[in-house]
Amino acid sequence: MAKNKIVAQNKKAYHDYFIDETYEAGLVLQGNEVKSIRVGKISLKESFAHIKGNEIFLHNMHISPYTFGRIEEQDSRRTRKLLLRKMEIKRLIGKTKEKGYTIIPLKVYFSNNFVKIELGLARGKKLYDKRKTIAEKTAKREVERALKERLKGRR
Repeated sequence: MAKNKIVAQNKKAYHDYFIDETYEAGLVLQGNEVKSIRVGKISLKESFAHIKGNEIFLHNMHISPYTFGRIEEQDSRRTRKLLLRKMEIKRLIGKTKEKGYTIIPLKVYFSNNFVKIELGLARGKKLYDKRKTIAEKTAKREVERALKERLKGRR
């Protein structure tokens, strides 16, 4: 099994959404975009996936131009096609027609020298859900800290 090298993560996604399912998709890239991703010049902030016909496209993902390559006029926020299996696309079409579901990118990584993107089928969190999540994290952190101190005291 090959090691996956994570290049970019959308940390805000877990704060703003409940992630119900995840999918791995390929990404159609042009020119020096792979080299630029390898260097880490990529941002997933404010990006989202949209279904058009029987294809899925990723909007608003920023890939900075590769500085050492040919100078080409490429839009750094252009719409990029995602590669998924037909059954996965049909499932996503059905799920996104339900109220409140959207498709967002969670992380970009290399798998066997191919650029892959992990998509999440997500439902938006309300403000009280976000507060509840923060409270649970804080409580869990305090319990772990207390256990650590207790174990430290025994030695």
